[in-house]
Amino acid sequence: MSTHLTSRARLTAAAAVTMASALALTACGSDKADTTAADDSTAKKVSVTDATGKKVQVPAAPKNVIALSEMDLDSSLALGVKPVGLTAGRGQKGAPAYLADQAKGIPVVGAVTGPDIEKVLQAKPDVILAGQLADQQVLKQLSEIAPTVVTVGKDKDWKKALSLTGEVLGKQNEAKTFLAAYDKKADGVRKALGDQAGGTVSVARYSAKGTAVMQQGVFISDVLKDLGLKRPGIQNDKGQGHSTPLSDEDLKQIDADWLFIGTLAATGKDADLFGELKDKAAYKELGAVKDGHVTEIDGSKWTSLGGAEAAVSVLDDIEKAMAK
Repeated sequence: MSTHLTSRARLTAAAAVTMASALALTACGSDKADTTAADDSTAKKVSVTDATGKKVQVPAAPKNVIALSEMDLDSSLALGVKPVGLTAGRGQKGAPAYLADQAKGIPVVGAVTGPDIEKVLQAKPDVILAGQLADQQVLKQLSEIAPTVVTVGKDKDWKKALSLTGEVLGKQNEAKTFLAAYDKKADGVRKALGDQAGGTVSVARYSAKGTAVMQQGVFISDVLKDLGLKRPGIQNDKGQGHSTPLSDEDLKQIDADWLFIGTLAATGKDADLFGELKDKAAYKELGAVKDGHVTEIDGSKWTSLGGAEAAVSVLDDIEKAMAK
């Protein structure tokens, strides 16, 4: 037999020794020790089909969950589960700003570019939520540590991701309850908007690379659809990527009756640059600017991957800005 054990084998062996020791101590403490009395819920497995169509066996009641995307972190927290590891959000050093309080204390085990395998291993997860990770080599490495589930499909639908995460975490009922509450809240916001719901709504992000507009196929566009809000111009088309860059000469593409715009970081270089955008003549000429219909937003919530809690918070932002 080879003397070279994989990291996963070493962990399994260590776990076996720990369990054996625990059972031995129990037996010493009582002549009638019942070795089946220990909670074996973590030993039970359930099969889930991930966002790629792959079937994965996961613990029926996972205890140590790692979230490898903003949406995974959002979904887990929305379902009442605090992960033992997270990957930093876009433009963030840790969790997205809107989740910072809930995620306080969770170790960072990677970034948007990918997980740090060694840090994932150290967290000792029993399930890994892999977001939209598509690198097969990395997925293989992760699956050798713990059952790994791709939770975000190509459509980046946060509702589907929440439902799938609910299956993985044994929180299906909580996911259904959350979605029902969201639908009820969205209906209430639609009514609160009244005549304002007939106007157009634009969403943009500003960074060191300039202005980018959010088109179809991303989180925020799905939330706006739920409210029946109209989008201007190219924002009705599906973009090539997560967001579409614009030149200053083409800044009119972000104009609408209502403009929501911000940066991924509330402080730092991007936030300072946003002040420069507001000084540009092309920005000052926008109809939304002249009408006072501009709302500065948290880009980590509005213009990133999004999620369940982000969606509810966005509804609040829209109602506050637009409802009379």
